[in-house]
Amino acid sequence: MAAFGAAATTNTNPNKSFEVAQPPSDSVSSLCFSPKANYLVATSWDNQVRCWEIMQNGASLGSTPKASIAHDQPVLCSAWKDDGTTVFSGGCDKQAKMWPLSGNQPVTVAMHDEPIKEIAWIPEMNLLVTGSWDKTLKYWDTRQSNPVHTQQLPDRCYSFTVRHPLMVVGTADRNLIVFNLQNPQTEFKRITSPLKYQTRCVAAFPDQQGFLVGSIEGRVGVHHLDESQHAKNFTFKCHRDGNEIYSVNSLNFHPVHHTFATSGSDGAFNFWDKDSKQRLKAMARCSQPIPCSTFNNDGSIFAYAVCYDWSKGAENHNPATAKTNIFLHLPQESEVKSKPRGVQTRK
Repeated sequence: MAAFGAAATTNTNPNKSFEVAQPPSDSVSSLCFSPKANYLVATSWDNQVRCWEIMQNGASLGSTPKASIAHDQPVLCSAWKDDGTTVFSGGCDKQAKMWPLSGNQPVTVAMHDEPIKEIAWIPEMNLLVTGSWDKTLKYWDTRQSNPVHTQQLPDRCYSFTVRHPLMVVGTADRNLIVFNLQNPQTEFKRITSPLKYQTRCVAAFPDQQGFLVGSIEGRVGVHHLDESQHAKNFTFKCHRDGNEIYSVNSLNFHPVHHTFATSGSDGAFNFWDKDSKQRLKAMARCSQPIPCSTFNNDGSIFAYAVCYDWSKGAENHNPATAKTNIFLHLPQESEVKSKPRGVQTRK
């Protein structure tokens, strides 16, 4: 039954996705799947890092909560070790934790002077990298208490993406800093975002030849690093409804087809093909924003969170009706496989 005063028309799950059991009690800040199996981790503003096992049975999905750990303050980011044994998380308590899922207690492996906004494990370097609002990147050997390298950034880290040897960092003031991780102490290139508004998310191309950048102003930029490819650069609008413009919160490449998903504060997620400049599928809008999303390791499951993201401030937050959900969508091949230009797609 709808809460008293709630609009009967609001549909949290218009795409009939599968619901993850026992979701967080506050908004979700990040989602990531194990690279080895269907274990999903979510971090949230209730200070928790939670893990579920996702089971697929034909065309249906189930979920079982497996374990959780707590930070002292809201958690903002998460990443898996490449062997699927360990989860890393960072957040507003200015530290990163390493959580071995075999049952061992989490240990603090990284510290910053301000909240940690982004985290990634780089298997090729056997290092953890953290990006913070203290305007630094730090690289960590998890067996040592001090960083092996601290890289100054021009401003606060809002987002980063790593596909070795490419790393792209989006900071405040629309800076995009490109690193070649074979020489992480030196900036490879610094670019001003092709988008006129604040950077929200970045995603490296699977072939490491460029990256996507999404902004708070319902727009995505497609950027190639090679100067000779700059004619292929373009931007496009998305996550808009008439004069209402919403943030692009998440950019996720499909691990097999190399198409990508966008998720936004309008409550929608869409699938796109950058090479043919087509939208492959527009999904129905949920009644709340989608702050984060991710594919599993083979692209057969797309996970997305539906919850308030504070994009319209406290006055739009109603604790009585605010609910957090994590949903699982099974992408059809027609939604995520690229099509030659000119082939009509059903939107």
